[in-house]
Amino acid sequence: MTLTGLSDLTIWGYIALTLGLTHITIVSVTVFLHRHQAHKALNLHPLLSHFFRFWLWLTTGMVTREWVAIHRKHHAKCETEDDPHSPQTRGIGEVLCRGAELYQSEAANQETLDRYGKGTPDDWLERHIYTPRHYHGVSLLLVIQFLLFGPAGVAIWALQMIWIPFWAAGVINGIGHYWGYRNFEIPNASTNILPWGLLIGGEELHNNHHAYASSAKLSIRPWEFDIGWFYIRLFSLFRLARVHKVAPAPQLIPARPQLDMDAVRSLTVNRLQLLSDYRRRVLQPVFRAEINATAHKSWKRLYRKARHLAKRDLSLLNEKERQRLRQVLENSSTLKTVYQLRIQLQDVWEQQASSHETRLESLRQWCTQAESSGIQALEEFVQLMRRYELKSLTRPGDI
Repeated sequence: MTLTGLSDLTIWGYIALTLGLTHITIVSVTVFLHRHQAHKALNLHPLLSHFFRFWLWLTTGMVTREWVAIHRKHHAKCETEDDPHSPQTRGIGEVLCRGAELYQSEAANQETLDRYGKGTPDDWLERHIYTPRHYHGVSLLLVIQFLLFGPAGVAIWALQMIWIPFWAAGVINGIGHYWGYRNFEIPNASTNILPWGLLIGGEELHNNHHAYASSAKLSIRPWEFDIGWFYIRLFSLFRLARVHKVAPAPQLIPARPQLDMDAVRSLTVNRLQLLSDYRRRVLQPVFRAEINATAHKSWKRLYRKARHLAKRDLSLLNEKERQRLRQVLENSSTLKTVYQLRIQLQDVWEQQASSHETRLESLRQWCTQAESSGIQALEEFVQLMRRYELKSLTRPGDI
């Protein structure tokens, strides 16, 4: 079956063409707008950078400065009333259905652009074409695709126009702060939607990104795949990209007799991973053991609910959830101990003015308290902490 136009393709040909065109747009957003422009996680060769800028002008009409400013404000004001698109404050339905309108509304805020839009392109093309004539590109694309593919080209164009508003403004900004799994318990509601970042270039791994915003690589766990990182590595092979930072990866050595300054530096760099390990190696097994040891079904249900609350950042719990958690912790001295030690461990790094010497003393005291608790999971976790070795945040070997 064919459709009219200067170029005739089969139905499957048009489907492949649509997926190919939208995929280039996704790569442009995640590599150029997000990782390169908004977070400066990598440098791009000027030719590649301008290709992405031209492609986004042609296929989305987005202005680089506006996108970057809105995204940076989202990180700075995450889950507050000033967050341009948080489903926690605006409601999931609002962000899913009106994500593009929320973006346009914030793009009209000159204060946002002035404060958060610094360092974006400001050359002749940006000032005279890409910004003031940002809708001319999509209009030109409509004409080109109609001439090439006839009515099918118009249909492809329509899909291109809704692709980014749907996936980025709706799904990532909405579901990515509402539903999914979390590798890191950080003070915002960001989630990873899927472990395989194919349709949205790896942007599905949103919790990973909020944990390590300056990382050029969004995947953390072995089963996660970030196709945006695949392209960055490919560009690097041709010297079109240079990575500045990726998320730290813990390097383990045989356990030290006690924590030293090198261990403290490593634990500081890897503190989010350490707290994630605490959730998996201490909270989960201890809660599981308490659930299995409890005979009353009502308490089993309470323990199961509290298990999920105990691993979340306290700032994300409402008063009802806090009361439920307190009720369970007061009923079990073991659960109360492991939870309080988790909070104490997190507090070590929340004292921003603390020196490494102060942290070393605090962590040694924490280890002594954990080892004297008589809880096996805590004793084993202390041994894990003593195995951490410093590894650079930047890993040129990975690019």
